[in-house]
Formats: sequence, C-alpha cells, structure tokens
Amino acid sequence: MITEIPAESFEVFANFLDHPECCAFDKEGNLWAGGEAGQIYRIDTKGCVEEIAQLNGFCGGLAFSSQDVLFVCVGGQGVVRVTKSGQHEIFASEAAGAKLAEPNFPVFGESGHLYVTDSGAWMGNIGRLLRFDPSGAGTEVAGPFGYANGLALNREESCIFMAESDTRKIYRIILEDGQAPANGVEVYAESPGAVPDGLALDEEGNLYVTCYGSHALYRIDPARSVHLLAHDPNGMMLGGPTNLAFGGPDFDWIYVANLCRWTITRTRLGRKGLPPVNLR
Repeated sequence: MITEIPAESFEVFANFLDHPECCAFDKEGNLWAGGEAGQIYRIDTKGCVEEIAQLNGFCGGLAFSSQDVLFVCVGGQGVVRVTKSGQHEIFASEAAGAKLAEPNFPVFGESGHLYVTDSGAWMGNIGRLLRFDPSGAGTEVAGPFGYANGLALNREESCIFMAESDTRKIYRIILEDGQAPANGVEVYAESPGAVPDGLALDEEGNLYVTCYGSHALYRIDPARSVHLLAHDPNGMMLGGPTNLAFGGPDFDWIYVANLCRWTITRTRLGRKGLPPVNLR
C-alpha cells in the first residue's frame, strides 16, 4: 500500500515528554498532552513544554469541553477535570453502577455530554462506551466490546466512531438522544494496521486512524476505503502513534502523540479537520 504522506514530511514539534498518548488544543492555541506518570503538559505555539499538573496515574485520552476545561482519562482514578492553573478533581469514577475499569478516551459533544471509552481488559470483551452528563452521572451507550479505545464524534452527534484495538475493528455507532438504538452498532471498517488507537474526523468525512503497533496512520474515506496515510518503519517520527489532533493557522496540520517516544510530531495534511467543540 502506497503512503499518501512520506514519513520524512513529519517534524518534531515538542520533545522531552514522558511517552505522551494524547494531545488536544485549547482556545488559546496551546497544545496539551499527558505523560505516563501522570504529568499534564501545556505546549505553546513554539513547542515549549511546561508541566502544569501531576495526576499520579497514567494519562490516556484528553479533551476540552466547550468552556475550554480539560478532562483527562487517568488509569486507576477515572475521568479527571483539570483547570488551566493545574488544579484537578475527579469528575467521574463509575457509570451505570460499575467502576471504570480502564478509562481511555473522551470526546465532548456540543450538548455538553462527554462520551468515554472504558477499555476493560485486552481480549476481555468487557469494554464499554459511556456517556456522562455535566454533573458526572454516567450511562452505558453500548457494549460489551473488546478493547474499546479512540473516539470521533460527527458534528451532528448522530453517530460516533470507536476503535476496538484488540480486534482491529472500527465501529460506527448510531446515536439517538445520546444512546445507541437496537442494531445501532456496526463494523465500519477493519484496520490493516496493528492496534488501532486514536481516531479523528476531517470536514470532508474522512476518518483518521493512528495505529500504535504499526507506526502508521490510516485514512478511511466516506466510501469506507482504507488508505495508508503515513508509515514510519523505523518508528522515529511516528513511534507508536496513539492519537492525533488537527491544528495550525488553517487547521490542516496534524499533530501526533507518540507513545513509544518522547515527542509530538506534526505535518501539514492539506485537509481541514473537524474542530472539537471548544474550537467551534
């Protein structure tokens, strides 16, 4: 499969992070990321890194609310709310009567509800897709899944895409009033890359998949054809890529968190991303 973007087009944007898994932009143009020992980093537009908070647990996915407040999935704790000054508190640690086994990735809708994957266990088939209201009360949208991971919510909030890492499947889950109706869960595509992790949508409806185990990014077009976007066999610019965020002056650059390294790398994609709720 021919790559659409050469690995050599990527550059290091930020360095010396502790194995970042996720990244997200705030309204001021700063990029935020987490570390494996609980660090929360703020990275300015020039790539300068500052540690803002210590959450004492592995930081997985993170997302900003429409009010530009940061929410982080933290292993052993749940979903943690973090202020720009670094103050933090538990937002949710259980949903639908069950403790969060392994909170992994959050995404906000404009309604103010937060969707979160609870991965469960590798090959455990206990993964869940959850939805929290602004008070932190959670319900189960769909499940059980394998290792439920990255999410991407369409603009209308009529469907959400979810990566199931241990089966290499990408699901599309139809939403009605924030819940999945009967027969609302379908396999949208199967990733040729190992361990699909993070997802993101662009304005044209292309879905981007970061594959941690393959050092690769894939693009699934609206017709569900899978394209190899970029591949780094040496794992230097794409070293276990786990999540990506769109940014840049025209919102057509992609910033990639590399869990196997200490960097966030970037390249210009040339397609505009679908902005998250805090940037609309």
